[in-house]
Amino acid sequence: MPAGPLVDLYALLLGLIVGSYLNVVIHRLPRRRSTVLPRSRCPVCATPIRARDNLPVVSWLLLRGRCRSCGAPISVRYPVVEGITGLLFLACAERFGLTMATLVGFVFCALLVALAGIDLDHFTLPDRLTLPGIALGLAVQPLVPWGGIGPALAAAAAGGGVVVAVWWIWYLLRREHGIGLGDAKMLAMIGAFLGWKGMAVAFVVATAAGAGFGLAALAAGRLGRRGKLPFGVFLALGGVVGLLWGQRLADAYLELL
Repeated sequence: MPAGPLVDLYALLLGLIVGSYLNVVIHRLPRRRSTVLPRSRCPVCATPIRARDNLPVVSWLLLRGRCRSCGAPISVRYPVVEGITGLLFLACAERFGLTMATLVGFVFCALLVALAGIDLDHFTLPDRLTLPGIALGLAVQPLVPWGGIGPALAAAAAGGGVVVAVWWIWYLLRREHGIGLGDAKMLAMIGAFLGWKGMAVAFVVATAAGAGFGLAALAAGRLGRRGKLPFGVFLALGGVVGLLWGQRLADAYLELL
């Protein structure tokens, strides 16, 4: 059943709220701090953030990106994460309508945003998100139209295996770690949620986007030959493409063959 304007609005608002919580996850989870308590506060003056100042996107705009108490700047990343999450939830509602696949899409996109944000900040993809994500992706297979435990298991194993193989080849050739094993677990999570078609599309998109960005950064002098890229960000981009259009893109490619 297609989504109507009210469903779209609900999905957008829910995404903004979830995005606000994901900001907390991105900041606290790598530091091994609770994502629930204590309540959010200004990192400069430690004043707890009032409810009226914690409205996703809106409060940041009204406060002009500054703390109400001390005037310290608040990173633009906070409304960006909230806005991206809201738009992803809206896209899921538009793509899947009033189905359980939409709810699965919400959870999957939230995991992708959190992992991308953490990898961007810390160059790490926590097991506390990827491993439960793999289990959850397998568990929701009966709820999605492309579902199947067997294909999802195979896709998770293949996704993780591809990245591990790249890791070993790079290490044998260069004697250095060119890619993190957290990336393998994240791609396995994508495979567990999306099956082999979605996972394959996600990996192709992530590899192309990562290579393109890396070459552009090298040409601009912003990245050295041994510089690191947060590949989890590109995997998240690929995961979104795989979720929304992966089945169609894979089928279209197979028809060409």
